[in-house]
Amino acid sequence: MKSIRFVALGGVLALGLAACSGGGAGSTTGDETNADPSDLTIGVAMPTETSERWIADGDAVKSQLEEAGYTVDLQYAADDIPTQAQQIDQMITKGADLLIVASIDGTALANQLQAAADQGIPVIAYDRLIRDTENVDFYVTFDNYNVGVQQATSLLVGLGILDAEGNEADAAGPFNIELFAGSLDDNNAHFFFKGAMDTLQPYIDNGTLVVKSGQTEIEQVATLRWLQETAQKRMEDLLTSTYSDGSKVDGVLSPYDGISRGIITALQNAGYGDSIEAGLPIVTGQDAEIASVKLIKDGVQFSTIFKDTRKLAEQAVVSAQAFLEGDEPEANNTEDYDNGVKVVPSFLLESDIVYADNIQSLLIDSGYWTEEEVAAGQAS
Repeated sequence: MKSIRFVALGGVLALGLAACSGGGAGSTTGDETNADPSDLTIGVAMPTETSERWIADGDAVKSQLEEAGYTVDLQYAADDIPTQAQQIDQMITKGADLLIVASIDGTALANQLQAAADQGIPVIAYDRLIRDTENVDFYVTFDNYNVGVQQATSLLVGLGILDAEGNEADAAGPFNIELFAGSLDDNNAHFFFKGAMDTLQPYIDNGTLVVKSGQTEIEQVATLRWLQETAQKRMEDLLTSTYSDGSKVDGVLSPYDGISRGIITALQNAGYGDSIEAGLPIVTGQDAEIASVKLIKDGVQFSTIFKDTRKLAEQAVVSAQAFLEGDEPEANNTEDYDNGVKVVPSFLLESDIVYADNIQSLLIDSGYWTEEEVAAGQAS
């Protein structure tokens, strides 16, 4: 993705700093507060380069930190937990002054974060909450419960149960749906699924929606590592086990665009057609990946959730600078993100539902994707 997408908005580093002094588990020792940014190194640990979304996040965080004058050590871990742990160990050994971590497994980094705390290195969890440790100082993310609400809402809109404004519409059902969730080791997956199920459950209870497989618990519908291939295989198995009687799937709750594309492939291979108009079910998504944006434009996937990673990167930079200046970042949520040891102060950003008719306004006009990229389904 082009670097222009990740240029910080003017004055962003002046935003969001609270006046109180730092005091978290990884509070700076004081040496950094008067240091020139060019003398400070920030370690950025990202999970994988197999997802457009994480490439975009890594590039955004790195470019904005460098624009602010910091040295950045950006590492991707190929979705391998020991690799990420080793990378963070190396960042600490090499003298990182602060860590920004998008974890693969939010429960697997306790030793690394204890080492960071022992050296007074603040830790910011990036989009994925790090669990079971007191040594995480701040969390920047989107309102993940609301993301799930938006995914379920878009499914209801696609089925005609709700209109585009969220009001009750004419379609009465019953509609056969199936549910997919993300990876159980990603704390966000649980927020997404709860938001979605709280929205869908009344329609399941009154018979408008029918989960024909009976698989409604997150443990039954989770997708390890969010893998497209795993989702495709599960959808194929569902079609064989549950829909071989001639019944049809009308909608699928999918929490991520890669999973969505796996689901769609399975459905197309099973003869559902090449578009919604030709018979494909309504399939949701998340992350506005360019391949799925094109599918939405072409009437194949129905929706996705746009989480503007540029804004998330901006907030990570604001939070990092606050710590390194001896302050604490501004939190707008201090209640909901309990990591099992403590409630982590958090800053939540808002997201948007993308349908075919608002790709232009949300994604193209904002400069996130170009018209040419959407037409091609590929980043340039």
